[in-house]
Amino acid sequence: MRTRVFLLFFSSMLALISCNKQPAPTNTTTTTPAQTIAIDNEKLVRQYFEYFNKHEWSSMAGLYAEVADFKDPSLGRGIVQQTKQQIIEKYNQMGKLIPDINDRIVQLYPSGDKHIIVEFISTGSLPDGSKFELPICTVFTIENGRITKDYTYYDNADEAQ
Repeated sequence: MRTRVFLLFFSSMLALISCNKQPAPTNTTTTTPAQTIAIDNEKLVRQYFEYFNKHEWSSMAGLYAEVADFKDPSLGRGIVQQTKQQIIEKYNQMGKLIPDINDRIVQLYPSGDKHIIVEFISTGSLPDGSKFELPICTVFTIENGRITKDYTYYDNADEAQ
């Protein structure tokens, strides 16, 4: 009789334990469409800087829309529209003037599903042999996988003199 009571008790405990056992947690992390776009935008911007540092201007220009809006002190005041060909020509000229130009990303700041703000340092040697180090901030607007706006800010006090 004791054995039956023990077996009955043991069986009940096993049943109770197995019923209360929590399922193993599953990875429920999913990427939202907005997160996917932000990840893709960050990849595009990192690719941009890779092309820039290799001086692959045509490849870099290929990341832009057919016509993009620029705010850049080197292009004058206000918003200036540039075609891919104009972008290539601008950077070809810059590459000839500063053959060792290089940009180092300090930080990327995603902002919504269309913008990435990039803080970076541009370095190189000027034609007179002097070296420069210029902190720059660019706000990229990315739509449909292409850069549509490139708003670049830096201290251009030397250019005004």
